[in-house]
Amino acid sequence: MALAIAGIPLGPFQTNCYILRVSADATDAVVVDPGSQGPELIESLDEQGINPVAILVTHLHFDHTGAVADLAERYFCPVSMCADEAHGLIDPEQAFPGRGVRPWVPEVMLQGDERFELAGIAFETVRVPGHSPAHIAFRTGNHLFSGDVLFQGSVGRTDLPGGSMDVLEQSIALLMDRFPAETIVYPGHGGKTSLGEELKTNPYLQGIRAARGSAA
Repeated sequence: MALAIAGIPLGPFQTNCYILRVSADATDAVVVDPGSQGPELIESLDEQGINPVAILVTHLHFDHTGAVADLAERYFCPVSMCADEAHGLIDPEQAFPGRGVRPWVPEVMLQGDERFELAGIAFETVRVPGHSPAHIAFRTGNHLFSGDVLFQGSVGRTDLPGGSMDVLEQSIALLMDRFPAETIVYPGHGGKTSLGEELKTNPYLQGIRAARGSAA
């Protein structure tokens, strides 16, 4: 059976939270970026009989971490995120004052280039800074969960602390080099796309296209 992926836009920024199961019949799931609306998300999962066994966090920004503590507490599931950004979840009030994110200490501290299996799904991590200092993308099969690095027709903003457009371009080029063009991109906001489509059409990737000799 094919991997079952459900995307749920949450909160005022419509941050995509992804629920991954090895098949549509499976109950165990991996949750990527539960950004807000914890009680509503838990109610939906319980109604569907879905049991999160792990939470993956792409980066520290509050709109991607707001419901982490709610889910981790409810389902007793470990949280994985980059060690160098864990402070954003351990002390969210210091990082993002007034946003109401409940603190949580991630059980698994990532660096990038890890490989592991959760709920029967094999993942690998890629460290892709630029939008945030130590952003992590998660790849399984031909599915890439890019957080706020790459969007359909756009890229992540770089005007926040630790952001850099030059570094972001390097990170996107790394993804283009490492994974096939047909890899499906599931971004932190907006609709899904593919690496190949973005390489061909994304107006922010002109430098990458030029470097590859395929400027549009």
